[in-house]
Amino acid sequence: MPFARLASATTPTCHIGLGLAAVGRPGYINLGRDEDLGDDRSAETLRTRTHELLDAAYAQGVRYFDAARSYGRSEEFLADWLNTRPGLDDIVVGSKWGYTYTADWSTDAETHEVKDHTLATYERQRAESDALLGDRLDLYQIHSVTPDSPALTDKELHAKLAEAAAHGLTIGFSTSGPAQGDAIRAALAVTVDGEPLFRTAQSTYNALETSAAPALAEAHDAGLTVIVKEAMANGRLAGPYAPDVLKEVAEETGLGCDAVALAVVLRQPWAGVVLSGAATTNQLASNLHAAVVDLDDDQLTRLDALAEEPQAYWERRGQLPWH
Repeated sequence: MPFARLASATTPTCHIGLGLAAVGRPGYINLGRDEDLGDDRSAETLRTRTHELLDAAYAQGVRYFDAARSYGRSEEFLADWLNTRPGLDDIVVGSKWGYTYTADWSTDAETHEVKDHTLATYERQRAESDALLGDRLDLYQIHSVTPDSPALTDKELHAKLAEAAAHGLTIGFSTSGPAQGDAIRAALAVTVDGEPLFRTAQSTYNALETSAAPALAEAHDAGLTVIVKEAMANGRLAGPYAPDVLKEVAEETGLGCDAVALAVVLRQPWAGVVLSGAATTNQLASNLHAAVVDLDDDQLTRLDALAEEPQAYWERRGQLPWH
């Protein structure tokens, strides 16, 4: 397991990772992108921004970096950064397959990504990821598994994934949607030759969407590394958009709403790595303060009240525009 590399890390921020969804492509559904990115979203501008974020993250103790085939040119930007640092052996690199980026570097594309969990897509995208990341790729995840995903039942695909695992690649999955718990439990049941196929689970969990917690605890107990994505709820928990109670608790701690929101996730005993989706180095620095936030029982009780019904949460997420 490449995540064993994080076990020896001693920095408080080693359990915070950097996700590249927000900076690998010009359009995304996070709130506040106009302020974060401005008008110049050329590939070279976002490449430079990504490298600055990677430099800042590494310097501040972050050791897990997360990309995907559908995050525009995120793998390419990450590969460029890694190629200038051949001796960097204390990090973990993850990517995902299963969505194809189709926006052609536009923010107003009718369709930004297309989902396909077939074996043919895996083989095509695996070759694309290998061409960029080569042996720097530690973890390859099925992107956004839902309970009806064919990836959960395709035995031929499972055999190919197990073959990749036998050659040293860690195999994982991510989940999305209101039935994340069902998807996680279905994935935990997938075996090849009697052995569990998946070694990591990446799911959405935040102060507004807590429904996956029991299943993520089960995944952790089964020996999987749990990675938490969208801990900021696509910007809904960031300062300008945060609920009043989060703003109040943040003021009490003297830190930002983002740090408090991430701290809520970090304190979960099953959370192995919590992703920052920062688009600026200032956001990243603020996010990393989560590692030192200390919340008391009263504050946690008040924050617990923010949880929404999963269906309502995902319906609202589905209505967020691509900026």
